[in-house]
Amino acid sequence: MGSMHTGLEDRFWNYGKLAAYFAERSQGGGPGLIVTGGISPNRQGWLAPLAGTMNWPTDILNHRRVTTAVHREGGRICMQILHSGRYGYHPFNVSASAIRAPINKFTPKALDEQGIEKQINAYVRCARLAKRSGYDGVEIMGSEGYFINQFLCQRTNKRTDRWGGDFSNRSRLPIDIVRRVRKALGTDFIIIYRLSMMDLVEEGCTWDEIVSLGTEIEQAGASMINSGIGWHEARIPTIVTSVPHAAFAGVSRKFREHVKIPVIATNRINSPDQAEQLLEQGYCDMVSMARPFLADPKFVQKAAAAKAEEINTCIACNQACLDHIFNGKKASCLVNPRACRETSLVYRPARLAKRVAVVGAGPAGLSTAVVAAERGHSVTLYESANQIGGQFNIAKDIPGKEDFHDTLRYYKKMLDKHGVEVTLSHQVDAEFLRQGKYDHIVIATGVKPRPIDLPGIDHPMVLRYDQVVVEKRPVGKRVAIIGAGGIGFDLAEYLIHGAAQGTSANQQLRNWYAEWGIDPAYQSRGSLVTPEVMPPTREITLLQRKTAPHGKSLGKTSGWVHRLQMKKKGVKLIGGATYQMIDDHGLHLNVDGINQVLEVDNIVICAGQLSVNDLYQQLDPYGKNNHVHLVGGAYLAAEVDAKRAIREGAELAARI
Repeated sequence: MGSMHTGLEDRFWNYGKLAAYFAERSQGGGPGLIVTGGISPNRQGWLAPLAGTMNWPTDILNHRRVTTAVHREGGRICMQILHSGRYGYHPFNVSASAIRAPINKFTPKALDEQGIEKQINAYVRCARLAKRSGYDGVEIMGSEGYFINQFLCQRTNKRTDRWGGDFSNRSRLPIDIVRRVRKALGTDFIIIYRLSMMDLVEEGCTWDEIVSLGTEIEQAGASMINSGIGWHEARIPTIVTSVPHAAFAGVSRKFREHVKIPVIATNRINSPDQAEQLLEQGYCDMVSMARPFLADPKFVQKAAAAKAEEINTCIACNQACLDHIFNGKKASCLVNPRACRETSLVYRPARLAKRVAVVGAGPAGLSTAVVAAERGHSVTLYESANQIGGQFNIAKDIPGKEDFHDTLRYYKKMLDKHGVEVTLSHQVDAEFLRQGKYDHIVIATGVKPRPIDLPGIDHPMVLRYDQVVVEKRPVGKRVAIIGAGGIGFDLAEYLIHGAAQGTSANQQLRNWYAEWGIDPAYQSRGSLVTPEVMPPTREITLLQRKTAPHGKSLGKTSGWVHRLQMKKKGVKLIGGATYQMIDDHGLHLNVDGINQVLEVDNIVICAGQLSVNDLYQQLDPYGKNNHVHLVGGAYLAAEVDAKRAIREGAELAARI
């Protein structure tokens, strides 16, 4: 289980919750090794003010709660030592040179010789305290553009002393850190070094430099080497859902030839089959997964029991994990709202089994039905369509969101496992539900596309987004999309790609590397080459009434990928539009006081959604019936939000 910051590490009063989080993942034969989220070795290394730090003996008591909980369940755990360097979002940050990161407003102080020695000593002190806290080892974070990376690369190291210049000087810092930690902690303590194998930024390291550092790190005493991919400031996606599975395992395999200690592969590996294949084919000695353990704490246990179909698969959406962290919130998981809430969102067996009707098999209804049935209630799920999924049936067909199929596979399995009676293609009414004499009725009927009042809206060239994606209505070469929210961007992605590229997973990976300018041989500096952008299959114009930048409401860790993709594919973005009419000539609109006509083949409406809750209004018009509940998009349709829908369903089911 790879390192992932949860936010629980940053406040001492949350360490009981952190212990429960790791313990649940260790129970009954979990991962062979767990690595914590990043813990800084001193104040200068903070990720943010008052972030998790290990630099005083008083820190030991909190961390012992974590290690004791994991060891009690038979697990093993290492603490990641992460010095943020110039990524630290505070005025105390330091680095090799005084060069501000493009993703930070604070400029770091360039360390002098004495300051560098203090940082090395801080790593050693931190590792000593980690051992005293009961950790089985440490992972030294040397990738993702953090402090150590900043010394290694010419991009951020402009020094002319013995810590800068040629690579032997620039690599002195990580080698000294590993050597001194090993000397201080002895031979029976695990030291993982996370090595940046692909910087994916200009002036990054070359392959020869990476191999040279890796062999030196091995000689300095590292127990194993973990694969680090990309800097946080890189303009190449490395973990979002559009990144192909195991996209970077090839660089781990190439590096593995040069060292004798175990090499760990990571990034976008989210199923047991993928992990086993990498091990069998010699890509790596170990596989690291982080977010998949947020999605399903019993990932390993289910795989070991040949029940992989029961795994709640990580879909790499980042909406509740990384997006939360980068917005100063605690992490959780879209498909598993219990993640990091193990002590507060508890699915206890029901004291009295009740009859529960759930209407609507979208994300909110599925979550409610599965959790309620898991707790022992008798649940009937009604769905008017001929399949479960709701809005996920749109999302799963968007290029790069294929993993959403796995969420529906998981729910189908859980509905069957927990005995939920599923009735599809059945439109229920209020009288039917009253006659059923249910103890609880949950209305999760979701949303419908918001219509817009515009002359010519009934023109044959006009389509709704669901007609395009679900009904597969034909769409011409020139398309105007009205609405630039999440669905508008998804639809643009759907239309610019057309048919899947390539005939095999390997070909699709090669195409993806070419599109984003990644060197498939990993030889060039930073593993960067000139991108080869494939032409879009359509000319797309993405319109919105707002004058704000397009995609401003998209997730922090994935929004930039969508916006950059639109730019690369030549999608025209128009804001501040006033729509006037639609006729045979196209879409008439006014932008900045100028009337114009977009001559297009089709206009697709993505102008938001409306809640579908008529049934709730009939059952409980005054909102006073404690046995009738409204969840998900049926409750609030301001923006389609599967994260909120699944969480609301789970929380309701945990209460009834």
